[in-house]
Amino acid sequence: MRRPGGLRSINGTVGFILLEGGLLLHRPLRASLHSRAKAFPRPLFPRLLSHAFPHQTFAHLSPIPSPPASSRVCSCRHRCSCSKTLRPREGSRDPTAMSSEVVIQDPESLEKKKAAIRNAGTSKLQVIADFDGTLTRYWIDGCRGQSSHGLLQQGNPEYDAKRQALYEYYHPLEYSPTIPIEEKTKLMEEWWEKTHGLLIEGGLTYDAIEKSVAGARIAFRDGVTELFEFLEEKGVPILIFSAGLADIIEEVFRQKLHRSFKNIKIVSNRMVFDENGRLMAFRGKTIHVLNKNEHALDMAAPIHDKLGDPNGVDSDSILLKNRTNVLLLGDHIGDLGMSEGVNYENRISVGFLNDNIEESLESHREAFDVVYLKDASMKGVVELVSHLCSPN
Repeated sequence: MRRPGGLRSINGTVGFILLEGGLLLHRPLRASLHSRAKAFPRPLFPRLLSHAFPHQTFAHLSPIPSPPASSRVCSCRHRCSCSKTLRPREGSRDPTAMSSEVVIQDPESLEKKKAAIRNAGTSKLQVIADFDGTLTRYWIDGCRGQSSHGLLQQGNPEYDAKRQALYEYYHPLEYSPTIPIEEKTKLMEEWWEKTHGLLIEGGLTYDAIEKSVAGARIAFRDGVTELFEFLEEKGVPILIFSAGLADIIEEVFRQKLHRSFKNIKIVSNRMVFDENGRLMAFRGKTIHVLNKNEHALDMAAPIHDKLGDPNGVDSDSILLKNRTNVLLLGDHIGDLGMSEGVNYENRISVGFLNDNIEESLESHREAFDVVYLKDASMKGVVELVSHLCSPN
């Protein structure tokens, strides 16, 4: 791989070399070209400079020894915002290399956490994951994928329209980077309680759930099944925390994956149906995007209970309290709270930044150890857990 370097014009304008001689434009030049950061083939670069600065000459360009620290390229070999250059040991394979764009704020800290978790062994590890937008894809065939709440059609157009109106009002607030967390928490509680009330009032049935999932635009990220199977083989429990509906998530597993996993439990909002399959109430405290954590474990039920696996492990045998190393997967800064209630020794947090990238990248980079951009696959996480679970 070519060493990252740069080109400087006579007036100091800089463009950085990335990936087989392509060029990533420095911020001032990028603004001048009215374009997002992108790689340009080397022959085009002088021509682009001439277009942006018609009164200057760029025939003579001299190399710079190295780019500024904030623009270095990490060992994932893709465009990245690492604050330092991460150099893997010879023969190692960086688990983030599977994604086209990944951001690591502190590579040295990440490596220390990986080493500590690996040395402790799989008996100390648990995985905590969000469902919507984390395990599932954010975009599907160019359209926004549906959430476990959003896919539901309760068979009553009037109430479907009312729930959609709530979504259109509250959803932009959920992802707004400017609303303080305390205010946003109250808004999310308000949204969830109104939505659950409409589901009950509108007469939702379990038959409607099955039909909704069958026709939904929802899919797991590439690599999710591989991740589940690997962790099941290693005996590592997975807690899926969701602000959606547990009954719908279980139906998505049934229809999309067609199998059960003995190590997976779902912590989400649970419905209570009468003998005719009609929704009567919700069980326990409402779980929304900003309050889901291990304090809500009394809401959990093993996913195999619903999928006909009589040989699933008892919840007590998982011994979550003794698993003090955590791999957390989420797509929202509020998802970091999912590990609240865990007295963890080490936690690696992986965030999927699917949308509003320019506005939210800085806050996500500071919050998560690793951030995958643009609705990435789960392949990088599979490589990461393979490393964490490998023998010393």
